[in-house]
Amino acid sequence: MSSFLRRLWRLLRAPLWLAVGFAAGFLVPYVAYLDHQVRARFDDLSWQIPSRVLARPLALERGQPISAELIELELAAARYRRDERAALPGTYVRDGARFVVYRRAFVGLDGKHGARRFAIDLAGTRIGALIDATTGAAIATEQIDPARIATLYGTTQEERRVVQLEQLPTLLVAGLQAVEDRSFKHHHGIDLTAILRAAWANLSAGRVVQGGSTLTQQLVRNLYLDRSQNALRKINEALLALIIEYRYDKRRILEAYVNEIFLGQQGGQAIHGFAAASEFWFGRDVATLGPAEIALLVGMVQGPSWYDPRRAPQRALERRNRVLGQFAETGLIDAKLLASSRAQPLGVVATGALPRNRFPAFLDLVRAQLARDFPETGIDAAGLTIHTTLAPSSQLVAEDALKRTLETLGPSQQALEAALVVTGARDGEVEVLVGGREADAQGFNRALDARRPIGSLVKPFVFLVALAQPQRHSWASLIDDAPVSLPQRDGTRWTPKNADGEEHGTVNLADVLANSWNLATVQLGLRLGVDAVRGLLQSLAPDRTINPNPSLLLGAVELSPLDVAQLYQYFAADGHALPLRAVRGVVDKAGRTLSRYGTKAGAGDYVTAARLVNWGMQQVVERGTARAIGVAGLGDRHIAGKTGTSDTQRDAWFAGFDGSRLGVVWIGRDDNKPTALYGSTGALRVWIDLFKRLPGQDLVIPEDGIETVWIDPSTGQRSDQSCRSARRVPFAAGYAPREWRECAGSEGRRRDE
Repeated sequence: MSSFLRRLWRLLRAPLWLAVGFAAGFLVPYVAYLDHQVRARFDDLSWQIPSRVLARPLALERGQPISAELIELELAAARYRRDERAALPGTYVRDGARFVVYRRAFVGLDGKHGARRFAIDLAGTRIGALIDATTGAAIATEQIDPARIATLYGTTQEERRVVQLEQLPTLLVAGLQAVEDRSFKHHHGIDLTAILRAAWANLSAGRVVQGGSTLTQQLVRNLYLDRSQNALRKINEALLALIIEYRYDKRRILEAYVNEIFLGQQGGQAIHGFAAASEFWFGRDVATLGPAEIALLVGMVQGPSWYDPRRAPQRALERRNRVLGQFAETGLIDAKLLASSRAQPLGVVATGALPRNRFPAFLDLVRAQLARDFPETGIDAAGLTIHTTLAPSSQLVAEDALKRTLETLGPSQQALEAALVVTGARDGEVEVLVGGREADAQGFNRALDARRPIGSLVKPFVFLVALAQPQRHSWASLIDDAPVSLPQRDGTRWTPKNADGEEHGTVNLADVLANSWNLATVQLGLRLGVDAVRGLLQSLAPDRTINPNPSLLLGAVELSPLDVAQLYQYFAADGHALPLRAVRGVVDKAGRTLSRYGTKAGAGDYVTAARLVNWGMQQVVERGTARAIGVAGLGDRHIAGKTGTSDTQRDAWFAGFDGSRLGVVWIGRDDNKPTALYGSTGALRVWIDLFKRLPGQDLVIPEDGIETVWIDPSTGQRSDQSCRSARRVPFAAGYAPREWRECAGSEGRRRDE
């Protein structure tokens, strides 16, 4: 026996020493290298988390103006799904004028909001009641969670929401192990028994029906290895799995797995982790998933493309039911729950819940406003949640109104472009921003960057300067609508005309604004001083250069639609300078608020004068160049606004507001050629289409600091209310005219007085 062993030793010692040498010279250093790679990645395991941009949550209260159309648009934007019972968060049902909404839990800037099922009862275009659908109790206010309007990725477009195991349903964590790796808690990275079992199953079936990889090996493939299939890759996979199991505990490994596993694709966006997959496939938080939905996600681990429930629903259904069976085999669910779960439909949302950057013009404004607090590279893939002011329903209606109106102008106007801005009348929040005819198009953003002459939109500011001097000027003041001829620097003379080509003699200021008469406006501006008008505009638009030329009085100043919205916000906010904002706040991935963007209104030095101008702009709507608003059925909202047209009709404008919103519309051509449109025939039509679909509060001008009396418009003197030509006009308190004029003999009195 000893001689045999000696002969065997002589035969094997060379290979053995070679093996020892190989282990010492190559394998040990190679394992050390792999160990270094594992620790470098795993010790500080982190991912690029995309930043999410959210619209504002939809606030609801009794009496609030809103239509069924807008509620439907809001729910669709926030990925709510119609369901006949609204039995799960993220679903709703509509029955006529009643909506029952199962609101998801969400975290807003004002704190956490739990999931809640409530009813919205509409009374026409207002909320008649808000009711808790569970208790039947009346609710004062409620919110619907905000729509996600954009995702800002870094170098890799990976959609992921990192969670801890405690944030996942217990069934998901246990079911994943039951299906993919039943020995997970006991093996050390590889499971030889599972490998042999899978090989036998695949051999018996004649195709691959079962995998033998552990969860740790699957994690290794996702984190460290490429997609190649060869022996070296398999060896590396096994070594890396053993190293990870040696270095880290099971909880750490499993938590990394549930956040890394690939579970779907939408275009260039890869869906990683169960939390992101839940939002993508079901439009819901992973914590709300039931057994059938959990089984579908767990079943997709083997092949997200092969078991895609949208492209291959039957295959996905069979796989889900097979996984449910495995849940039952391992005691995770009972027979009754197995049967009910298998009877459920797949329940995935119709389209991916990852919105493309749907509103590029608005996102330009968001980035611009964040730029002062965050570096350009500090927003994308930073895991931030950016809470914005966008109202998705208003934005979608605005895009549609703009497109429809431009189409009605005929094929000869195909070169027309447009931009539109809507803000909250009292808070300056930008609810809508459309940068062009094709709202989805990236590129030139006309709402921000198209600076065009504003024409007669400047006139209310001329009158503001005048009415801020109540001892000298009022709406009853008279002025000549007479020719103007002023020398210019090039030696020519500036001779403006009225749009109708007529001169109207001595007229009162109220008629001048209502009819947008140019000559009288210039006469008034020259009395006031062009520098005074320029100074006012400059104070409201400090970032723009305003030249004090006489032509400024008729709008020879180039501003963007957003600039104009900023100017008119002064009137909409009742005479307070209010900066426009598109961002409410920014929260980091840990839930800490990094920035809040509140608004602080100016002191309001000319509130009374601004209220008087608002009344003057209501006259524009009631009887002047914007009277089409009343014809369209919006007269009862007492809207204030002004039309504007630049020289040779290159630009058509309208700016107007009710008690809820301010809207500014521009129409023109990028090549600056004439459009053959006036503000009243172009931009105003878009505005009317939009505001007819956006129910709003009536514009009520506060009476503080104002007294209203009856006057004779031809003389500016007080008149008896019964005189046929008498007109009711507001004045700064204490400055109403004192002289009286009796009714003229030929005029007579109103019969009903």
